[in-house]
Amino acid sequence: MYGGFWYYLKNAFNHKDNSLYKLLAINLLVFLVFLVLRVFLTISGEGALYQQLLSYFMMPAEVSRIITQPWSIFTYMFMHEGIFHILFNMLFLYWFGLLVQEYLGSRKLANLYILGGLAGAVLYVIMYNVAPYFIEQRDAALMLGASAGVYAIVVGAATLTPDTTFHLLLLGPVKIKYIAIFYVVIAFANSTGANAGGELAHLGGAAIGYLYITMLRKGTDLGTPVQAVGRFFENVFAGRPNVKVTYRKKNPPYKSEPLRETDTKTSKKEGTTQEEIDKILDKIADKGYDSLSKEEKRKLFEYSNK
Repeated sequence: MYGGFWYYLKNAFNHKDNSLYKLLAINLLVFLVFLVLRVFLTISGEGALYQQLLSYFMMPAEVSRIITQPWSIFTYMFMHEGIFHILFNMLFLYWFGLLVQEYLGSRKLANLYILGGLAGAVLYVIMYNVAPYFIEQRDAALMLGASAGVYAIVVGAATLTPDTTFHLLLLGPVKIKYIAIFYVVIAFANSTGANAGGELAHLGGAAIGYLYITMLRKGTDLGTPVQAVGRFFENVFAGRPNVKVTYRKKNPPYKSEPLRETDTKTSKKEGTTQEEIDKILDKIADKGYDSLSKEEKRKLFEYSNK
């Protein structure tokens, strides 16, 4: 159906402000590529080559190896091997990601995912190089999966709207704060088990999810560097420079409602700061121009014509 889940997934890269479906699409595409490689290389007797190739994109615990493949701190969070591994990660990413995107917008959803993945990797490396229990396993330890980023989104959504209710099969209505608490407790309980590294990453992602929303409420967006990098690559791939609004003098791209005389006087008295304009531009990036109030449209129009 036009406008449904599959439409947005297939057209994930044709729409702006669509981080949720972009994240889903990237994870699925990477999974399919490595699935095909695994099948063909294994059948041809090159299973060892596949494992070696896979390891170059997984997160190592050994610091010296991280130095030789620094990209892995980013690539590992988009990789899965098992069907159920990617299935459950993508389901939780979709369910809780919809909530985060609805309340905070597309860019902040991406912030949460990336920051969660980075925090998970950092905690994983620290524990494997500090805790005696993990040091013995450090040299061979490798990690992959979106779980840390997904945990950040789950806990972030639960911190943002704790009383939102999901209707779960067999259990019925459950508030998402209880779902988040349950999964954090499970990750903590399994942090010395067979998948200890992954569980540590879950805890790192969960911690950053809570911290991100808490700091955002206080006016600090921890994801600002992530957004800056994202915008840089958007401009590179779009083939256009990063233009600031202060240079849009002759042909402002925004239409504004006619100003009343009283509005003009108020504007001249109060003025509009660059900080206000930056916030308005962030709002446009997250939710689109139509989400602006009349006052915000007026400020943007006047500032672009200074």
